[in-house]
Amino acid sequence: MSSSTTDSVRESRITAVVVTVSDSCARGERADLSGPAVGQFLEKSRFKVVAREVVADDLTQIKDLLTRLAGDVRLIVTTGGTGIAARDVTPEATVAVCDRLIPGVGERMRSEGSKKTPRAVISRAVCGICGTTLILNLPGSPSAAVESLAAVEDLIPHMIDLLRGITEHG
Repeated sequence: MSSSTTDSVRESRITAVVVTVSDSCARGERADLSGPAVGQFLEKSRFKVVAREVVADDLTQIKDLLTRLAGDVRLIVTTGGTGIAARDVTPEATVAVCDRLIPGVGERMRSEGSKKTPRAVISRAVCGICGTTLILNLPGSPSAAVESLAAVEDLIPHMIDLLRGITEHG
């Protein structure tokens, strides 16, 4: 974050929405712990969280929500639904609405996560671009979500700059 371009984006506070993907949270049976943890991390990192949403583990509902949110904010961060259980479909929904994927972001999160637990490689989290909005999937566990976000947080302002057409490299 030493480049002047990144600093200028940081000063303007990148707008973000946090989306929790969870059947039990959507039904009100369990408190959402990951969404607030991710939101707090983003706010401390000088992002402006403008909304938090909760959606069931349903491909169509997730795609519809991501499509509705894209374009209104620069960053959508999802938490949950990235594992291998039958209802874990967040990556599929993200891929369906994105124009392009950024595979290295998911790779970096898994690489950093595996330093703490070998289970990190099970995450199927993806990162992609929907129009001019960056969509980033995180695991559903509050600690894993924040750790994964921390692993790539330094890349986000630069990616947002590139999506805004600021392609100069410092």
